[in-house]
Amino acid sequence: MKINKIIKNHKQYPPYLLEIASQPKELYYIGEPPEDYLPAVTIVGARKITAYGKDITYKLAYDLAKQGITIISGLALGVDGVAHQGAIDAGGRTIAVLAGGLDEITPPSHRNLAIEILKKHGTIMSEYPAGTPSLKQHFIARNRIVSALSDMVIIAESAESGGSLATANFALEQNKLVGAVPGNVTSSQSVGTNNLIKSGAIPITMAQDVLDALGLQASEKAREEVFGDTKEEQIIIDIMKQGITELDQIQIKSELEPSVFSQTITMLEISDKIRPLGAAHWTLR
Repeated sequence: MKINKIIKNHKQYPPYLLEIASQPKELYYIGEPPEDYLPAVTIVGARKITAYGKDITYKLAYDLAKQGITIISGLALGVDGVAHQGAIDAGGRTIAVLAGGLDEITPPSHRNLAIEILKKHGTIMSEYPAGTPSLKQHFIARNRIVSALSDMVIIAESAESGGSLATANFALEQNKLVGAVPGNVTSSQSVGTNNLIKSGAIPITMAQDVLDALGLQASEKAREEVFGDTKEEQIIIDIMKQGITELDQIQIKSELEPSVFSQTITMLEISDKIRPLGAAHWTLR
């Protein structure tokens, strides 16, 4: 696919980038031009994502995209990839910012995700020309763009010294709103987000928290309520709405016979009402 180039002050140059100290002199992109994409929210976080992190990240990205909000992230493993996927599944727009040239998608395992982004009218962009490798220092520099492109930056999950915290610091320097998802106080992957909240970040538990922070009204595009076709399906859905995602715990709480439970889970997946998170965890679509 053709790699396009825009220079600073061009009409397609993202306006928020003109407000930061180290403005990229040029941007390269494939897909849709990076214009008319606001409002936008950046969602980033840990690469070593937990089942809880996957669940909340996907729901946030999905619900916000349903509201017409563009999801910005870095196409990295973990939170970034889940955020992009949530926006795609909602039929929304998402923009991925890379730390190297666009002739090589990094990480390679997200090549198919990148193709999905482009097929759904999204954008993949970078400040680096083709042939530029994704060096360590480029990832730090990339984070200033990831934060600058949006109205608000949300850290979905992060260890105490997670790289996504650098994005939060850039956001603060750029006078952006910063939000963080509270996590289990015993989880090492929630130390960073919990510390951000203690330092003044906005606690984010659902899309409505983001809309309230941005002063936006919920639209009719809100996420559709999920209902079961049978009594057994509804029992499982109601349990999952309580935030329980581990399959064994769902089965115990449902009090359904193992064979009935297994069949019901299968039918819920086939009807696209639930989806697997991995490691025997499931979440509602």
